[in-house]
Amino acid sequence: MNKRIIDEELSLIPYYPNYEETIKWYQDLDLCKQVDNIDYPYTMERLVSMYTYLDTHGKCFYIEYQHKLIGDITLQDNGDISIVIIREYQNRHIGRRCIGEIIKLAKEFGFKEISAEIYDFNTQSQMMFSKCGFIRKDNRYIYHID
Repeated sequence: MNKRIIDEELSLIPYYPNYEETIKWYQDLDLCKQVDNIDYPYTMERLVSMYTYLDTHGKCFYIEYQHKLIGDITLQDNGDISIVIIREYQNRHIGRRCIGEIIKLAKEFGFKEISAEIYDFNTQSQMMFSKCGFIRKDNRYIYHID
């Protein structure tokens, strides 16, 4: 998979093991709650297991904003999307731009539908996916590709 340039300040970098950097993201308890509904930080074992799974079951990327890695995004083989952006870079519409690029990737791979599971309390992600054109059905946000 190649680097996907979204614009002059934002790119998706194909996954590679970078655990010393990424473990820092998953020490933020608010982020862990948003993503996995857990109240404890990731261990290195959990982090490696997560990235190994995502990398073998889909297209996993780091989000690079202004030459700094600030999160990750994956389009899984089953059409599920997951996205994480560290707190200090949230609410800048970076996620929306990344989701737009993942929609393009899904089209390239022939997906007819993609979706994301979002917890009821994660109103920030609910709003982002809605603004990207996803329709809510229970805890899933679904995007139909034409």
